[in-house]
Amino acid sequence: MRTFLGGVIAALTMAATPVLADYPEREIQGIIQWGAGGSTDVVSRAVTPHAEEVLGQRVIMQNVTGGVGAIGLNQAERAAADGYTLLFGAENPLLYKVMGLGQKDYSDFIPINVLARGVPIIVTRPDAPFDTFPELIAYIEENPGELRFGSTGPGGLPSVVTAMINEKTPIDVTAVPYDGDGPALTALQGGAVDVMPAVLGAAIEAIRAGNLKPIAIFDEERVPQLPDTPAITETNPEFADLLPWGPFFGIFVKQGTPDDVVAKLTEAFQAGAQNPDFLALMDGRGFRMLSLSGAEAQDFLDTWQRQTAWILHDAEIAKNSPEEFGIERP
Repeated sequence: MRTFLGGVIAALTMAATPVLADYPEREIQGIIQWGAGGSTDVVSRAVTPHAEEVLGQRVIMQNVTGGVGAIGLNQAERAAADGYTLLFGAENPLLYKVMGLGQKDYSDFIPINVLARGVPIIVTRPDAPFDTFPELIAYIEENPGELRFGSTGPGGLPSVVTAMINEKTPIDVTAVPYDGDGPALTALQGGAVDVMPAVLGAAIEAIRAGNLKPIAIFDEERVPQLPDTPAITETNPEFADLLPWGPFFGIFVKQGTPDDVVAKLTEAFQAGAQNPDFLALMDGRGFRMLSLSGAEAQDFLDTWQRQTAWILHDAEIAKNSPEEFGIERP
């Protein structure tokens, strides 16, 4: 009788305790914070097919734009913490709090993989009356308020690079916001804006096609993809103390997701990031590979947030002090 009762109790316990099935059993939703054709979109869609080979399931990608990426982030955060909703994001959420754009950021997520860092570049139309960064600054000084700078909203790469420029040499330009660098670069080529700080990876094909003119690599050194374009520190060495800096691209899953699911996703996207086709694409577009996960990924995010939040604060662009959120000055 005692053995019988023990078996009944064990059976009831097993029935009441959900058994974690083999993950993933169904398709996974992938939310991309930015619009089609932008750098986040290109990187996300390039790495995911290789991760799918490890996962054994499809990841259905969807562009959820708006709110400087906040709408996509909030949609991913509202989903269940079960690994069936992934957020393919860029750097902007780390600035939401200081920019007054929301109370959520990547602290609500687990970084599966911080894939790569982008190299910023300043581009303009081929017929622009300036060819170098000093010539651009001189033109702005002679024509205050005339030039339209393409933007992806507060906290996006264009706004951070513009803040860096303003810190060293104040400029009077008009920011025109778009939902991602893809639409903004299209607008630049169409004449709706005049100049744009962008990520090299999103602009390089238009540069190679002759539809955009590179003014300067906003980094400490030139890039092999555009060997004739000078680094900003060559003409303006005063920017050296702000560099290197650049946007990044990563995959995130909601906090509370089971450890074994996180491990499976991490394994899949690490494999995807090592795929030769993906590496060739990243190299061709000028991205600097990282492929960080776990503690390394979190350390990268924390360091990036400290550096950038204080750049925006010192440029008087941030609405709130980083200190309010425990973000220490680097």
